[in-house]
Amino acid sequence: MTDSAMLDNRINKQIKFEPLEATVAATEEESVILAEKLTQMAIPLEVLLQALNIAKYDKAAAFCYADQYLNNIKKSKWVIIKTA
Repeated sequence: MTDSAMLDNRINKQIKFEPLEATVAATEEESVILAEKLTQMAIPLEVLLQALNIAKYDKAAAFCYADQYLNNIKKSKWVIIKTA
């Protein structure tokens, strides 16, 4: 083994690289579930479309995006202003 190969092996062992996760696109049924999840609350159309676009390429990321958005809505404090 050359010095650089030995160095690369040692570095990889020290860093402990984890294998990359393969992204999986959402099926049509999973996209419907995602849409139902997001439409339980009033959300902007752009948010729904963005989640569905993400789901075309990465199902896990799309559901994570939806969860984060819904959690942010639940945590935000709404102020209701009544007009006279």
